[in-house]
Amino acid sequence: MNFDHLRIFYMAAMKKNFSETAKALHMSQPSVSLQIRQLEESLDTKLFNRTTKKVYLTPAGELLFNSAKNILKQVNDTKKEIKQLEQSVHGNLLIGASLTIGEYILPYLFGEFKRKFPNVNIILKIYNSQQIAEKLDDEEINLGFIESMISYPQFVQEAFLDDELMVISSDPIPDATDSEISIEQLFNLPLILREEGSGTRQVIEESLRKYNFNPARLKVILELENTESIKSSVESGMGISIISKVAVQKELTLKTLKSYSIKDINLKRSLYYIYNDTNLSLPSQVFLEFISEFYKNQNHQLKHSINKKSFT
Repeated sequence: MNFDHLRIFYMAAMKKNFSETAKALHMSQPSVSLQIRQLEESLDTKLFNRTTKKVYLTPAGELLFNSAKNILKQVNDTKKEIKQLEQSVHGNLLIGASLTIGEYILPYLFGEFKRKFPNVNIILKIYNSQQIAEKLDDEEINLGFIESMISYPQFVQEAFLDDELMVISSDPIPDATDSEISIEQLFNLPLILREEGSGTRQVIEESLRKYNFNPARLKVILELENTESIKSSVESGMGISIISKVAVQKELTLKTLKSYSIKDINLKRSLYYIYNDTNLSLPSQVFLEFISEFYKNQNHQLKHSINKKSFT
């Protein structure tokens, strides 16, 4: 027995007719009959006596009807309470986010969140990962969104979304395949990167070390603090870059930039939110719950909670 079975059963008991029930619930009559039959099979009992025009509750059906009435009322009451809670949540939500998350991910969430919680005032500031940790420590922000875990064991750090870094260029890279370059090719090309301390830069350097390559071999010719500036510089032909896949979708669609993976180097990563669980405001709590539900409903892969009090 599930909630849909109960809802359909209750309406059928009220209407005393499966066709009228189907109309009321915007279903087909065979679907209503199937749901009722499944409910009867799951309870191993007959719930309705059927005639050519009407259906009537059996004694077992009467018993279930009284229970269903109470359950459905409780569900409706709970829905109303949740709506009241959404209206009562208010105050400032101070968020510090890395550039990629703040520019290309969070803005798409804010609209839906504000529809559900209109009395929450969101203030978003862009910082690098180190700055976010410091702002949290100083209680200048409520929540942080970062592109790699950082060594602050006093904070909770949880993965919420998978991401991937990719090499981008304005023209085809010589001697590369349509979708892949070698690590040696990467080391020989002029590179435009985010600044030291940014989440993207940390992931690139940590990934190279993981495969026993020295990040100092990268020919970094320009460091910029803005992803849009990096993309414009690459489009001008100044060099190549390595940035998040979510940040370059428009350019790939318009074919102003090309993307490559690096052979035998995994640049996939998780994106994290970070907070102090001893001082989490109500707007912060509901926003974190909203994010989790949003990505579940969008069929995004969610990571398990990272060890909340240790960094490895």
